[in-house]
Amino acid sequence: MKSWQIVRLVAGTFILLSLALGVQGSPIFVSPWWLAFTAFVGANLLQSALTQWCLMESILRKLGVQAGS
Repeated sequence: MKSWQIVRLVAGTFILLSLALGVQGSPIFVSPWWLAFTAFVGANLLQSALTQWCLMESILRKLGVQAGS
């Protein structure tokens, strides 16, 4: 997998998991504060789209993951 694919995979996983933990109708509900994590991930996706820079992608590249296009 390329670094941009891993970033999107992790972001999607974090969003779905935090929604499952933060929505009261969920069988694994913990606290509505998990929705703040959902907002954090969304804000980071928005920031990376506007600035063309993503910290996680930079870290993955330093770990040797291919950048891709």
